[in-house]
Amino acid sequence: MIRKAVAGDAAVLADLAAATFPLACPPGSSPEDIRLHLKRTLSEERFAEYLADGNIAILVLDEDGRLDGYTLLVDRQPTDPDVLRALGGHRSVELSKCYVHPDHHGRGAASTLMRASLAWAKDQGAASVWLGVNSQNAKAIRFYEKSGFTRIGTKSFTLGDSVESDFILEHLLQAQG
Repeated sequence: MIRKAVAGDAAVLADLAAATFPLACPPGSSPEDIRLHLKRTLSEERFAEYLADGNIAILVLDEDGRLDGYTLLVDRQPTDPDVLRALGGHRSVELSKCYVHPDHHGRGAASTLMRASLAWAKDQGAASVWLGVNSQNAKAIRFYEKSGFTRIGTKSFTLGDSVESDFILEHLLQAQG
């Protein structure tokens, strides 16, 4: 089932992130850069902060008390100038993270999480959902395109101490005025 994460999920989310995030990294990513990113962005402490932030929702795939996937949605104005330029000024929710445990790949878990995430964003009144995906992550790009996202720009992404190139993808939720 899909549910909204609670404060008690922070440690399990950090463990899940440690298992799933490296799979999304470019092939040449150094283990040190991945470790630094996990520490700075996906630690138990950071998840506790995300869960306490009223502008962030974390949706989890909970299978009998075991978390097998999650999305992290940010409902606030982006600060990245490349993203702002690409979005063109309408209200958009960021799909900051979308990960499913490898044991559940190919079973529809990611699609279920995606549908719930898009519905959550629409319920918040957003016109679209945007995300950044590493330009070398062909598998994720295919999944996002299959989910209705289109490429609208590029931006930089810091992984540890390295700077990567991301595509900015967007899924329109409702007619824009």
